[in-house]
Amino acid sequence: MTEQRLDSKAQTKKEEGLGETLKVIVQALLIALVVRTLLFQPFNIPSGSLIPTLLIGDYLFVSKYSYGYSRFSLPFGPNVFSGRIWGAAPKRGDIAVFKLPRDGETDYIKRVIGLPGDKVQMIEGRLYLNGQIVPREAAPKIKTTDAYGRMTEVPTYRETLPGGVSHLIIERDGDTGFYDNTAVYEVPAGHYFMMGDNRDNSTDSRVPPEQGGVGFVPFENFVGRAEVIFFSVEEGEAAWQFWRWPVSVRWSRLFQPVK
Repeated sequence: MTEQRLDSKAQTKKEEGLGETLKVIVQALLIALVVRTLLFQPFNIPSGSLIPTLLIGDYLFVSKYSYGYSRFSLPFGPNVFSGRIWGAAPKRGDIAVFKLPRDGETDYIKRVIGLPGDKVQMIEGRLYLNGQIVPREAAPKIKTTDAYGRMTEVPTYRETLPGGVSHLIIERDGDTGFYDNTAVYEVPAGHYFMMGDNRDNSTDSRVPPEQGGVGFVPFENFVGRAEVIFFSVEEGEAAWQFWRWPVSVRWSRLFQPVK
């Protein structure tokens, strides 16, 4: 009889322990869901359109609260409401993640260049905003891949946008790239004009949606603002291969703010 009581108590404790474990797991998942939905979302850089600011293999945290919340703030973007709540307008120079307007699903990351009502144009590789040329200063050349995947030295410049945001850009093909001369883009109300810092290797708002590009981005499509690089591995390396981290991780990029 005593052994049966002991067995019963042991079984009860085991079940209670399992229940507590499941409770902790559920709570952790709920907390992670809330954090990802309302606060921060991880994002990795798959292309070189923002070189030299962001590199292929960088992993970022994107603050979702910076611009308020739309349906694209929720996992899978369910069409449960329209517009934004607690919205705060993106600032010129922000690097932002947004949903590609032509499909509403694909995540893109670019820099905010044109605000609603702006006129944007490229003339011989120079950016013009509202008829005024955006100043730039020559910076040291860097090595990156050309249109054929070969390593080459390319000219870089420090561009200073109206409002004071200063950032590096690449002119991989000089000032005669495919989208270095454009018509004037007039940014509609409630939309933004996005560009990559790697000017000759970026499919952005200069390319209309019907040609496979981005076009103007509605405010509703913004997911959040890039804040900090929390991890970074060399291009071609797998982040999960921890045994290669001593040589594959770009240690100097960890915890660097995104500007």
